[in-house]
Amino acid sequence: MMIEQRSVKVGSVAVAYQVAGNGPPVILVHGLAGSCRWWARNITHLAQSFHVYAIDLIGFGQSQGHHPFNLDEAAGHLANWMDSLGITRASIIGHSMGGFIVANLAADSPERVERLTLVGAAAIPLNRRYPWQSLGPVRGLFDLTFASLSMLVTDACRAGPATIWKAARDLGTADITDKLSGIQAPTLVIWGEHDPIIPLRAGKRITGILPDAELVVIRDAGHNVMWDRPEAFNRVVMDFLTGESGNGNHRS
Repeated sequence: MMIEQRSVKVGSVAVAYQVAGNGPPVILVHGLAGSCRWWARNITHLAQSFHVYAIDLIGFGQSQGHHPFNLDEAAGHLANWMDSLGITRASIIGHSMGGFIVANLAADSPERVERLTLVGAAAIPLNRRYPWQSLGPVRGLFDLTFASLSMLVTDACRAGPATIWKAARDLGTADITDKLSGIQAPTLVIWGEHDPIIPLRAGKRITGILPDAELVVIRDAGHNVMWDRPEAFNRVVMDFLTGESGNGNHRS
């Protein structure tokens, strides 16, 4: 199946994205220092049943311009990008920082989100509740394969240290905990069993706050679970998006 690379002007920025498949829309949102390339092992599988869009957030990947990334504005920019493509409502999947952004969108604009998937999501304030979190990214580097480390370095260089530093600082102090309880969309929370950056207990807490959520723990996976264990990830996401998954917490 062909994956097309496209871009669309949103304000002053040409926002890059990949698209594949046909069917109901599904949007993939990457994490800090990432790009749409982190979904390379998932897009084709999901595109068998859905019209899949993988976006490069403003300031990351190929979405470069004079408008810098701003975490407070990211959910609004995502909604504006959806409008530019005529997407009024979609199922949305967010990884890490992308999880924070899509959770924010789901809380503020429930009419935009059909189903929500949070993958190792930074959706609660980490540095206040988990003081050891600052060591997580360093430990996580030792769990990366050569291919994923190379991709991380390339994406980080594209974004630049100033963008990454500001986004990480803002993410570390942002707090949308109160908003989580108001999210209306059915939500799948996916976590890697050995996530060294945002540990599993954060995922359990997020699941407990959300009113309609299921937690799936992927065995032998780290923070980039969609890359580490794509077969398991694709299976549980497809089951959720098609309404075939059950309620409750389980491991895959």
